[in-house]
Amino acid sequence: MHPQSSDSGQLAQLVQSTSFTPRGSGVRTPHCPQIKKGFHIGSLFFIIGCMYYFVYILFSDSLNRYYIGSTKDIARRIEAHLWNHHGFTSKAKDWQLRYQEVFETKTEALTREKHIKRWKSRKMIEKLILGN
Repeated sequence: MHPQSSDSGQLAQLVQSTSFTPRGSGVRTPHCPQIKKGFHIGSLFFIIGCMYYFVYILFSDSLNRYYIGSTKDIARRIEAHLWNHHGFTSKAKDWQLRYQEVFETKTEALTREKHIKRWKSRKMIEKLILGN
């Protein structure tokens, strides 16, 4: 994983936040278009040097299960899921990042994480990942 530069337009398309209305419908808005440094893992873009919080969804082929979490340092957190530890993600070592959202505050990220977890629906999570 080597850092790569990205132009502002590409960053605005790849890094988005979701704001929610009181009824729970989401509206995506681009974030931080002035930032030009980051790196890609697959089709996902990670910001370097920003103080943002992330909600992420991992998938394990061996368990055929999703995991939803939030963090300030997404690359480090995914790495931690793949190391030996206790907890749900220790049951597999093939976790792959399938989705991420970016937020300016920890509170926003935790609220969104809880919102997704309350769905308790694989179908809804897969729709979110596919952008539907």
